[in-house]
Amino acid sequence: MVPPAAPTTAFQNNPPWQTHWLAETIRLREEHWGPLEDADAVRHARNGPDALQDRVLLRAQWLGRREGLDGLIGRWRQGAVISLLLLLLIAVLAGIGSAAGTLGDGTRPVNVLWAVGALLGLHALTFLLWLASFLLRPSQATGLGRLWLWATRKFARGPDAALVPQALMNLLARAGALRSLFGTISHTLWLAGLGAALITLLVMLSTASYRFVWATTLLQPDTFVFLTRALGWLPAQLGFAIPADDIVRASDNSQVLPAAAQAQWSIWLIGVIVVYGLLPRLVAWLMCLTQTIRAQRRLHIDPSLPGYAALRDRLLPAIQSSGIDRPVDPLHQPQISSGRIIGSDALDALDTQPLLVGLELPADLPWPPEDVPVGVVDAGNLDSREQRNRLQDALAQSHTPRLLVACDARQTPDRGTLGLIASLTDKASQTRVWLYTDQAHSSSSSRLQTWRERLMAAGMAPTAIVQNTDHPLRWLETGND
Repeated sequence: MVPPAAPTTAFQNNPPWQTHWLAETIRLREEHWGPLEDADAVRHARNGPDALQDRVLLRAQWLGRREGLDGLIGRWRQGAVISLLLLLLIAVLAGIGSAAGTLGDGTRPVNVLWAVGALLGLHALTFLLWLASFLLRPSQATGLGRLWLWATRKFARGPDAALVPQALMNLLARAGALRSLFGTISHTLWLAGLGAALITLLVMLSTASYRFVWATTLLQPDTFVFLTRALGWLPAQLGFAIPADDIVRASDNSQVLPAAAQAQWSIWLIGVIVVYGLLPRLVAWLMCLTQTIRAQRRLHIDPSLPGYAALRDRLLPAIQSSGIDRPVDPLHQPQISSGRIIGSDALDALDTQPLLVGLELPADLPWPPEDVPVGVVDAGNLDSREQRNRLQDALAQSHTPRLLVACDARQTPDRGTLGLIASLTDKASQTRVWLYTDQAHSSSSSRLQTWRERLMAAGMAPTAIVQNTDHPLRWLETGND
């Protein structure tokens, strides 16, 4: 099995919100389905930054790559972009349709008040609802942002697909960015619709002739003069002209007005759409976008959350034992001079070279063998926890094509030995266990059978369990038996 590539570069280059998103997704998964096996991830995190938050994020990078959660988040992000593009397309088409429907084909007059209501009525209502949402909790915010989230969830598939958006919502809520993100999405869609409507108005008013009128049964003409001036005052401050009072009074559909009068109504209508439609949405969009960007800087790991609290002692251990992890007896007394310290220059430079390692070999077994081929890295004899950890760190950061683990065939394998072999096997393309003896010592057939049975029960292929007569060093050098 080829080990996953180290995510240190990705950890350094990914945006903070993305790494926090992955960490929250893993936290939710472990909360729902139980803790993940993370010995390697914790080991690499402890060799990384000193801060607990950085170690939690680095652990999440390793687990996310191994479990495929980083790919799931990537697919969810693609679905989010696709759904947003579809909604933008719908908004643009809706804006074009509303403008074209409001002006018509030019054969009938355009009621200016109905035109304003058709183009800005729903916008004004939703904008007021958005302002009112500040009186509610962020989780109760509604609008087109929720529609986007719903559409995005339709693209997600898989057993953990529901955890990805939930993790994003949790992350944004803790950072205070939930409302601002939904607001940014909502205002983006409204800007697209209003922009499309405005462009359609400009095109149609520039290429066709329209008559603008007002009509009423109860109201007086002066009422429309007041409404026209009230709505046009703010646009007038930006250079959009207001129709003259006599033109407003004459626009009762009882007489034909000159083209200059219709041009004044056109400019007034465009000014109203720009000032009361586009500009408020643009300002609100900028505010929400700014708040969302600022909230990203407030992202942090809360160590009191379930899942993170349990990681503190493992990622920031008060004491790390580096001594011998079993009672010492004369047969297994470590000999410092007989082996190489793990972390030597040869091991630090390990890249694609085959690796030979002894596992708690006693002093009476000669190590390393005299005929170790050139190009094979001798990692020494593993006698302590520190040596085992340093070897696993080196293997996890390199790609070793072949790994040969030599074990004392005279000893009975225990669970710790089998667990270490399994951990080392995960970090090399091919691994073999050498039931090692020398010419002066031999092992009983029953002990060898016990080794084979327990190794095969742990998942090792029979052909990967070798003895001296199988010439394991030749396989280590060439890859061939």
